[in-house]
Amino acid sequence: MSKIISFISRKGGTGKTTNAINLATTLAKLGKRVLLVETDTNYTLNTLRKMELFKVKDGLANFEILGSQDHQVADELAKLKEGKKHDYIVVDSAGKTTDEGIKKLCLVSDAVVVPTSLTQNDLLVTYQTVTDLSPARELNPQLKIIILPNRIHSSTNVFTVRENLKNLDAIILPVIVPQKNLFVNFSTLDAEKEYQPVAQAILNYLA
Repeated sequence: MSKIISFISRKGGTGKTTNAINLATTLAKLGKRVLLVETDTNYTLNTLRKMELFKVKDGLANFEILGSQDHQVADELAKLKEGKKHDYIVVDSAGKTTDEGIKKLCLVSDAVVVPTSLTQNDLLVTYQTVTDLSPARELNPQLKIIILPNRIHSSTNVFTVRENLKNLDAIILPVIVPQKNLFVNFSTLDAEKEYQPVAQAILNYLA
């Protein structure tokens, strides 16, 4: 049965899309059967994929990208999960996901990843997001709520990161995504090898 990993946050700009695509490309590079689903109706990743394939001409996509919408994605995921066609389904949820959409997405997900920087605004949003997600664990006891420290300055040590996130009722990943262009300027075709430790840290909680 497929494992569903959903990236959720109460605001845009926290790194949902960049981390969703970096995770998907890394998993595909590791030989996993991957599907990426985006619920932003602009379908940014689908557009980027088409542009990349056009440029390389002979390039082959090693995983599929599907577009969906907030109000229907959970039902679609439930069917895809039972289909056993994929090892992992990665969901890039929209920045304006509704309360109902978040609840339904949590009920079908194995893990919810909340990316956050250490800025005050992002931290406040992250606390609110985790608070909103927590009740879903009563209905889905297997659900893992995971905090991914994202866009962390290279001079910031892990202790400082954990100190800023310690009051969150969630799993804090023991790795960080540094503030580097290579993670922001992503590709839907090529994996960024430096992302592999982050991907592995997420997978450790889905074993």
